[in-house]
Amino acid sequence: MVVGLISGTSVDAIEAVVCRIAGTGRTVSLRLLSHVTLPFTPKFVRRVMEADSARELCALNFVLGELFAEAALAAIGVAELKPSQVDVIGSHGQTVAHLRGATLQLGEAAVIAERTGIPVVSDFRTRDVAAGGEGAPLVPYADWVLFRKPGELRALQNIGGIANVSVVSSKLEDTLAFDTGPGNMLLDAVVRLMTNGRQGYDRDGKLARKGEVMLPLLKRLCRHPFLKRPPPRSAGRDQFGESLANVLWKEFADRPYDLLATLVAFTVEATAQAYEKWVLPRRKISGVWLSGGGSRNPLLVAGFKARLAPLPVEPLDALGFPEGAKEAACFALLASEHLEGTPQNIPGATGARRRVLLGKLTP
Repeated sequence: MVVGLISGTSVDAIEAVVCRIAGTGRTVSLRLLSHVTLPFTPKFVRRVMEADSARELCALNFVLGELFAEAALAAIGVAELKPSQVDVIGSHGQTVAHLRGATLQLGEAAVIAERTGIPVVSDFRTRDVAAGGEGAPLVPYADWVLFRKPGELRALQNIGGIANVSVVSSKLEDTLAFDTGPGNMLLDAVVRLMTNGRQGYDRDGKLARKGEVMLPLLKRLCRHPFLKRPPPRSAGRDQFGESLANVLWKEFADRPYDLLATLVAFTVEATAQAYEKWVLPRRKISGVWLSGGGSRNPLLVAGFKARLAPLPVEPLDALGFPEGAKEAACFALLASEHLEGTPQNIPGATGARRRVLLGKLTP
């Protein structure tokens, strides 16, 4: 049994799963046994967002370790298992910085191991970065394991804090994957500014529905330098986080709903342009399957369906796997493969010089 934990680039909750995993590489199989979500409080979200000193990052590392341990034990309980029945925990941690050539996730693995009594594999991104890659995206390996279908090319589009796509076929080495651009991160940051931190996100797009897209701003945003970069590429808070949100808020605080509507359109347009530039000329895909928090926003989903037509756009659940559990299951899988000694990165997606074994084991 393997536990997977993730908070990631979005600062809102911890997702924890328990999976039964067998085999490795092409023979690997994964069955989901439980999935729990532990939301962060608005106060804690602000603490993570505002952490800007070595002392605060040090303290947060241990606090997050305690929270991840709590989430792991909760998922184990829901699966009606005992910690002694679990072989390993895979913990992605909470991303606090993701740069070209450097990345940092918090959530002390030693704390998780000590509280649960279970070995922990963590810090998955750094070895890929050391091998010349961007340390992201890593989910494509799980997308290939879980959702490939012989004779078909499927696009798995995640709309988390950052949006990313994996185009998978029967061959792992043919996987095309990269960050398409902004996901929920920029939208969430503006919602926090609008509501003085009382709301962490725009539930069902209700706030954005009150506004109208500002076309001059949309055109300006679509000239963002990141969107011109060819894959392999990855993005983070530096490109589409609080700094950009604060700039836009100073300019458009008197039009909050229009700003949100424009940012929804920006997420849709950035994704669609990524497909038009880097996916559709290379791959004849059969459809797009959405996951991540943005897939629960009807306004975003409607935008994707309209902009990507005639491509079919469906929820990931249509493939028989709950979308909310996918990323945590990915890190359960990466932890299992670490124990097997099977490299889990895809150099074509991350830009690494070679395939490497990801993660650090804390017994």
